[in-house]
Amino acid sequence: MTPHSTDADVTDVTETVGTDAGPARVTWHRARGRARLVLAVSHGAGGGIEARDLRALAAALPAHGVSVALVEQPWRVAGKKVAPAPKTLDTGWRGIWPALTAPGLPVISGGRSAGARVACRTATELGARAVLALSFPLHPPGRPEKSRAGELLGAGVPTLVVQGGNDPFGRPGEFPEGAYELVEVPHGDHGFAVPKRADITQDEAVKVVTDAVVRWTGALG
Repeated sequence: MTPHSTDADVTDVTETVGTDAGPARVTWHRARGRARLVLAVSHGAGGGIEARDLRALAAALPAHGVSVALVEQPWRVAGKKVAPAPKTLDTGWRGIWPALTAPGLPVISGGRSAGARVACRTATELGARAVLALSFPLHPPGRPEKSRAGELLGAGVPTLVVQGGNDPFGRPGEFPEGAYELVEVPHGDHGFAVPKRADITQDEAVKVVTDAVVRWTGALG
């Protein structure tokens, strides 16, 4: 592990984890006080852990007894610009899992976009406490017939979907009924960005995400 600071109270620590898909990287934002859960979230196929929602969760959740692990998949650590096939993404996530469970706490498996799909596909196998799906890509833009609903519905554990109201990968009204909770970010696109003309500010949109996750994780125990 390589800490970002030598301060004795440092909460942000970066760890490199070897997987069968190559080295991955986990940046820990430790719970303040007694931790009760770990929320592990990975990025999508077109970005990294600097995404606005991931940064906001890492800032908000530690005050509520949840340690946040921001996970960079091996392809991203290697500097590649294009994500590999789903099977390889799942292999990387499986390899990271022992590091996520090392604190001895229940782990919520999460991610945004492609990372949400990985979390859903592997949740039952890995023994995840729950799944957080941020901007779940229900279908490719303009291709509703190419549905990935089966992945979401097959997660097999308590699941929270947080979806932008204008997400071209699947608007909230397109999602099927199922045993999961869905929270809408009004006017949000796939990255939860909202237009300037919207009746909600960007900060308010991000707060919809963090408030939903704080409430949901509180109910998980």
